[in-house]
Amino acid sequence: MLLGYIQEALERARYELIEDEEPYYGEVPELPGVWATGKTLEACRRHLAEAVEDWVLLSIAKGLPIPALGQIAIHLPEKVSA
Repeated sequence: MLLGYIQEALERARYELIEDEEPYYGEVPELPGVWATGKTLEACRRHLAEAVEDWVLLSIAKGLPIPALGQIAIHLPEKVSA
């Protein structure tokens, strides 16, 4: 589930060259605040995959909504009240 979500996020990512020590910049428009840089495009993609994973895990930990990406969605079990 998580791997499929990360792969879908990377397919939706947008990349550009910026003036920086790590000139490749990538972001996933549907995931607010998820971005990464790298010295090469491949490094940027790896860093972006890590950023997506961290974002999802933090969202789960905080109980925040995780938007579906196309047909890929992460569904969390509902909390049961005691």
